[in-house]
Amino acid sequence: MERYVFQVQGSAIEPYEVTIQRDRDNLIAYCTCPAGEVGQYCKHRFAILSGNVDKVVRGAENVSRAAALLPGTDVEDAWNLVLEAEARLEAAKRDLAGAKKKLAQSMSS
Repeated sequence: MERYVFQVQGSAIEPYEVTIQRDRDNLIAYCTCPAGEVGQYCKHRFAILSGNVDKVVRGAENVSRAAALLPGTDVEDAWNLVLEAEARLEAAKRDLAGAKKKLAQSMSS
């Protein structure tokens, strides 16, 4: 079993603790933030699994190792669904910005 523990600065004064653990094909990611403690979407776990060290205050040297635990796990498919949805959301935001620009230009003609 591989296990990594990080301190990640969130909105609270004290950093949150993020634990990423893999046992065979089972990945467990836990965070002490309010969302993470009740099993909801947690940006701190997501950041670690994305390889983002921006807010990591302890354990940054292991972020890439923790992120490398994801492929081949029971979490990978759900992870990919989130990434795909985020890409579609960004594309929709660009389309909306373009449509608003076109609307603004047509109103001033």
